[in-house]
Amino acid sequence: MATYAIGDVQGCHDALQRLVQHIRFDPTKDRLWFVGDLVNRGPDSLEVLRYVKALGGSARTVLGNHDLFLLAVAEGVVDLRAKDTIHDILDAADRHELLHWLRHRPLHVLESPFFMVHAGLLPQWTVAEAASLARQVEAALSGLDYRAALQAIFHVKTTTWNPTLQDSARLAAIARVLTKLRACTPSGEMSDFSGPPEEAPSGYFPWFRIPTRRSADTTIITGHWAALGLHIEPNLLAIDSGCVWGRQLTAVRLEDQAVFQVDGPTRH
Repeated sequence: MATYAIGDVQGCHDALQRLVQHIRFDPTKDRLWFVGDLVNRGPDSLEVLRYVKALGGSARTVLGNHDLFLLAVAEGVVDLRAKDTIHDILDAADRHELLHWLRHRPLHVLESPFFMVHAGLLPQWTVAEAASLARQVEAALSGLDYRAALQAIFHVKTTTWNPTLQDSARLAAIARVLTKLRACTPSGEMSDFSGPPEEAPSGYFPWFRIPTRRSADTTIITGHWAALGLHIEPNLLAIDSGCVWGRQLTAVRLEDQAVFQVDGPTRH
């Protein structure tokens, strides 16, 4: 049995199928861990969602910012933009079944020695604290008032985390860290920066570069940062290698950290 962590698919169904063939994935004994952003910007979000859902217990996935965006659009919390490619899901006959399944996905997977989230962790959070905070947002998204949770995530603006935050501000701050964080200050102030790490604003650093980071003793699996690309170092597997931008879709076998890649779709 092998477990493979797979980077941001973002609707690239053809690349995903080529990747699972490349690793000779056997759903009867292997597992796939998806780092989030199953949908959007690529050509076949609907087929990706259907495929991963159909894998059942052979797959685990965490919610990324594009997955949350899909849920928010479906609830009328935000509007579609010209660059979005999730119309196929919104128009699908099985839309409600797929969105119900997606809404019940977690924001974290903790299975020692690995901790998987879509984006990153603040330096002051331990893995145990991050898991506890993630569960608060997961409970809100899977609960009856999930639309209010999405409203908070997309319309309450936060740049800093404070453990005294309550209600919508608390949900928004936790979700922003777990699904959007790339760079921050040592004190945990977040930036919207999305470029290469070496171009981060003054005083901001890649979240995993903060010397005082309290999660450094656990192997964190993340995606989200296409400009960083595939980046592996002790206790870090950052595996968004920019598939939807015409680069690669990556799988990392967790047992030995062997890397497998296929090319993404050609961009015109």
